[in-house]
Amino acid sequence: MDTRALDQLGAEIAALSAHLDAATAHLLDLIREFDVHAGWNTGFRSCAHWLNWRVGLDLGAARERVRVARALGTLPLLAQALAKGDLSYAKVRALTRVATPETEARLLAVGRAGTADHVERIVRGWRRMDRKAEIAEAKQQHAHRALHVFQDEDGMVVVRGRLAPEVGAVLIKALAAAREALYQQARATRAETGLVIDSVETPPMEQQQADALGLLAETALHHGIDPGAPGERYQVVVHVDAPVLADPDQPGQAVLEDGGRVSAETSQRLACDASRVVMQHGLDGRVVEVSARARTIPPALRRALHHRDRGCRFPGCGVRFGQGHHIRHWAQGGPTTLSNLALLCRRHHRAVHEDGYQLARQPDGELQFLRPDGQLLPEVPLVPPVPIDPVGVLRAQHDAEGLVVHAHTATPGWLGERLNVGYAIDVLHPLACQPRSPASLE
Repeated sequence: MDTRALDQLGAEIAALSAHLDAATAHLLDLIREFDVHAGWNTGFRSCAHWLNWRVGLDLGAARERVRVARALGTLPLLAQALAKGDLSYAKVRALTRVATPETEARLLAVGRAGTADHVERIVRGWRRMDRKAEIAEAKQQHAHRALHVFQDEDGMVVVRGRLAPEVGAVLIKALAAAREALYQQARATRAETGLVIDSVETPPMEQQQADALGLLAETALHHGIDPGAPGERYQVVVHVDAPVLADPDQPGQAVLEDGGRVSAETSQRLACDASRVVMQHGLDGRVVEVSARARTIPPALRRALHHRDRGCRFPGCGVRFGQGHHIRHWAQGGPTTLSNLALLCRRHHRAVHEDGYQLARQPDGELQFLRPDGQLLPEVPLVPPVPIDPVGVLRAQHDAEGLVVHAHTATPGWLGERLNVGYAIDVLHPLACQPRSPASLE
């Protein structure tokens, strides 16, 4: 092949690449709109999981597409440059890691002037500067941490302090848990003494916080406030009438131990894979007989289920561990056998029981999933039709839109000079241009 033919081939590659980048911009627009309107929420965990199933993208690449699509929604200059084929997707992908509406124009100039390697190096330097600012702020917060505890003139103990964000978040969570524990204790006491809860004045929040802090201190000294065995302490117990398990439309109740109600569908889901104890009541409502606790799915059968299914069976889900689901519920006469079981993750187990998705095993042993509207949810999506000449169709579409794309559309302005990343960051990054005073470094 002579030099002229090779030049022609190179120009064809460059022009087609620019066309593909322009088409990628449109694809990202569609992904962003699909994501905003939750079109993926048909049993999938996220838009990336839907792309992984429907389009065949690797999950990591799918997450990156969604990230870039979302970022371009707030970066119109970069979005327009990609839509025109001026910047490659690789450059835009890198720039969206650091670009903001305030810095977008400066970074766009970098993308137009440099190669993809230049852009990556600038972005790495930019992120280092951002990280330095974050580290400096974290060091400043750490240096300013303090907790003052002293006794006031009237004998009250005063507590005042400043905590790092992550430490403060832990304290806030702990105080909330302690407030809830105190509230439940007070509620139980009032019930025992016959006091009307509404008649007892609720302390203001600052007093609740003080009581909660005291409980946290006592807990730390006593190494735990709950004397129950760890295995029993965190169990969730649901009391369900047998007719409700067999048919959610039947009268009856499904309640938690604290009296909170759950739906019949939720109780069915929980009963799918749990320990069960059968209690018989007399006519006066008293318990007359209690059976021994038994696992709904025996350990050996559970091991076989995990070995067979190797993870959640819902189409497009890659979660490796899950819960055993009775295709025909045991309360409705369904057997606890391998053929009547399927492994589902927590999310998709809920989708089948509470969100209207249906699951059935076909005569050939394969599982069939139906959406709430009755449409089939295939294990592998159908391949969309592709025209005989997809490149020609793409070019014709861009011509119809008035988009001018040629071999030099995405050619950078770089003339071969050496890139000084440090100097470039000093010129471009807004933090690098700010004067540093001793006060700002405290």
